[in-house]
Amino acid sequence: MSVPLAGRARAGVRRVGGRWVRRLGLLPGGEPDQLGEDDRLTSTVLPQPVLVFFPEPPKNVYQLEQWYAPLHALAAELPVVVLTQDSRTTRLVRAGTDLPVHCLARTATLDGLVARGDIGLALYVSHHPRNFAALRHASMAHVYLGHGDSDKGGSASNPLKAYDYAFVAGDAAVDRIRQTLTWYDADARTMLVGRPQLDVPAAGVPPEQPHQPPRVLYAPTWEGAQPSVRYGSVTTHGAPLLTSLLDAGLEVVYRPHPRTGANLQRVGEVDRALRRLVTEHPGGRGRVDVQGAPEAAMRDADLLVTDISSLAMEWLPSLKPLVVTVPTGEGLEVPHSPLLDTVPRLRAEEASTAADLVRRLLDHDEDVARRRALVQHYLGDTTPGAATLRFVSACRTVLEAGRAERRRLPERARR
Repeated sequence: MSVPLAGRARAGVRRVGGRWVRRLGLLPGGEPDQLGEDDRLTSTVLPQPVLVFFPEPPKNVYQLEQWYAPLHALAAELPVVVLTQDSRTTRLVRAGTDLPVHCLARTATLDGLVARGDIGLALYVSHHPRNFAALRHASMAHVYLGHGDSDKGGSASNPLKAYDYAFVAGDAAVDRIRQTLTWYDADARTMLVGRPQLDVPAAGVPPEQPHQPPRVLYAPTWEGAQPSVRYGSVTTHGAPLLTSLLDAGLEVVYRPHPRTGANLQRVGEVDRALRRLVTEHPGGRGRVDVQGAPEAAMRDADLLVTDISSLAMEWLPSLKPLVVTVPTGEGLEVPHSPLLDTVPRLRAEEASTAADLVRRLLDHDEDVARRRALVQHYLGDTTPGAATLRFVSACRTVLEAGRAERRRLPERARR
């Protein structure tokens, strides 16, 4: 009798200790705190037909934030509910949107909500492993939205196979998936919706003429979770690039990725040094932008220097000059793509003379026609509002098709 009692005592200590670890924020990066509201959800009935499942920690809220406007447009026709697994994330999402948000820690709570409600469509903006808590439910259609369509290797990876459909921006994404994944019918399981985020006008009025001096936006991506996708240029290009631009008298805006330094402490240290370099430069023409919307930062810049990332694609409709860095590193997977084959590339060893390239592009932009041709390929119809309409229509189509398929199943399979 003493062994089971001792075992239960140890389990109780682990539960209490684990809860304090979560409350004190001592979890490994990427793990939600699982401080849910489960007790008050035991009899809740969700009336919404659309679920957004977001089990990410607060550092990754930017992934969902970019979908707020499209989700509000969707909710006007098909009500939407957001389910999280982190109390800190929940507070941030509730502060940023008026969509209903519930935080749950237990899989049983999710099972009960799905069983009692009438959810027919589940949306996901990341590939977090905890997505499988919702993906296991065959009563819903499951759609991957992602949080940025780009030429990164992660945009065409095997986790896509877990979802019924992937909503992608344009033909470039379909080509990328078709050329990368085996045993995956990209034509049947992808739906083109454009980039609804670009339908939201950035605050203010874009300048009619380039700034004087010209304003350069340097917006690198983060270091990535694996060596194969470490496209970030903070450590390889950052200091010589920014020094070159500032010494040349250009106005510089440094906008680091929200996850910069999340996986590698050294990258975080370099990022802090770059912030000091920009703000303390004697010319006084540099600033750091970490608060405003990326759309506003891009609208106000005359030229963008970025890495292989979604920002490069989203910059295309502006038709302004674009430079994409060349990443370096062991085991790195650098794809070929129409965009990367078109725009000027900046190698690490060239970063110290970046101002020469920037001045040349600002004075003689010879690639504007080629970039214009890429807009349709990467983004589809960029007429304001068109992508949002396609997104809402695609959600309705998948929801209705999924329910029709469920009705065709035998009664036993629906239980």
